[in-house]
Amino acid sequence: MSLQYAVAAMLVEGLKVSPESSVPAFILLLLIYVFIMVSNIGLVVLICMERSLHLPMYLLFCNMSINDVFGASTIIPRILRDVFTPIPDRYIHYYECVIQAFCGHFHGGISHAVLIIMAFDRYVAICNPLRYTTIMTNRVVVALSVSAWAVPAVLVAVLIFLSARLSRCRRSVAAPFCDNASLFKLSCENILINNVYGLGTAMFTMACSLCSVALTYLRIAMVCLSSKNRAVNSKALQTCATHLAVYIILLVSGNVIIILHRFPDLSDERKIASILFVVIPPSLNAVIYGLQIKAVREQIYILFKRKK
Repeated sequence: MSLQYAVAAMLVEGLKVSPESSVPAFILLLLIYVFIMVSNIGLVVLICMERSLHLPMYLLFCNMSINDVFGASTIIPRILRDVFTPIPDRYIHYYECVIQAFCGHFHGGISHAVLIIMAFDRYVAICNPLRYTTIMTNRVVVALSVSAWAVPAVLVAVLIFLSARLSRCRRSVAAPFCDNASLFKLSCENILINNVYGLGTAMFTMACSLCSVALTYLRIAMVCLSSKNRAVNSKALQTCATHLAVYIILLVSGNVIIILHRFPDLSDERKIASILFVVIPPSLNAVIYGLQIKAVREQIYILFKRKK
């Protein structure tokens, strides 16, 4: 290792496994990563190819699948590479750590933003079905998709900049991968502004997410209760249950990490939760939508039937 790299390099803990468990851990994580890539990319390709699925709900969900592929690809390959590397030799360049931290938080922000706009889509479809096609036009779908990526990009860029500007007095990242907390913990400076902005952004995102989803589904529930059309109610509940399942998985897995950050004694549990956040939602999202929504399930069945 060159002197210049040694000065800028840091140690990242990565996935802590014993030498006996490294091979099973590597195989399991690799299979999960392959499954995430195949299921999410396959679902996006299916939606793009089948004209019957060119509806706002499915086009908006493509954002979720693309984001899941992006999030998994920025974290999991690095963890896989370090599985067979001894912890004292797991070096990462500081700028790579900054990029990884940005991508990780960007992935989480997009997940919440996409689920918010998908909740809006379900609200319009169920509460204003006659105006759905005039409200959810192609232009609106594109605008919602762009905003779901642009707003988190700005918020996360400021978050990571505030941490990257700090001087460093430590070289060890005690986490499976780099995140914002890992970056500002490398500094011995005052990090009050980082804590204020970080907690403020997290609370703002969570408040917008919870309020929009809660109000949307409260309104949808009122419409379903007042309607006597059982077929329409059944279809509405099916699509809403799918969206809520994905939202709850994201909410629980994300909040567990935030809570565990407040308890230094539970650092090992937090590291496990961080890896699960990168693994569980991307693995389940495509499965839940692919198998639960009848239109997608039928197209998958037709596709397999054609191949046979």
